[in-house]
Amino acid sequence: MEFILQNIVFVLLALGSGGALLALTFRASGANAGLTPTQATLLINRENAQIIDIRGSDEYVGGHLPESRNIPAEQFEARAGELEKLKNAPLILVCQNGARSSGVCKQLAARGFVRLHNLAGGISGWRAAGLPLRKGAKK
Repeated sequence: MEFILQNIVFVLLALGSGGALLALTFRASGANAGLTPTQATLLINRENAQIIDIRGSDEYVGGHLPESRNIPAEQFEARAGELEKLKNAPLILVCQNGARSSGVCKQLAARGFVRLHNLAGGISGWRAAGLPLRKGAKK
């Protein structure tokens, strides 16, 4: 007890940082919490995850993840049927910063898709991690 009283600042600092770490761990474990670019790369390489870019066509042409498919968010309801055969496959949804794709993840979950992931930080996070982007339309 004497040790704790003499080092109260350090004890409180340790408790605070431990609590913050637990809060981040539990918050990140929720559905569609978001994959880091590194986690996304592993999922693509190990499980052949499919990448769906929901940005507009002009944004997509400006730079997109290799092998991604472009289905703009405003066309998503009409084109969601294109993904039916991928219902049980891992899907990574991508937008500019991760916000729009999170909403589309919820739409797909309501349609019965089970392995949905949102790229945390979107294309901006991917670019910041120094990972490659392709320019132009997919051939």
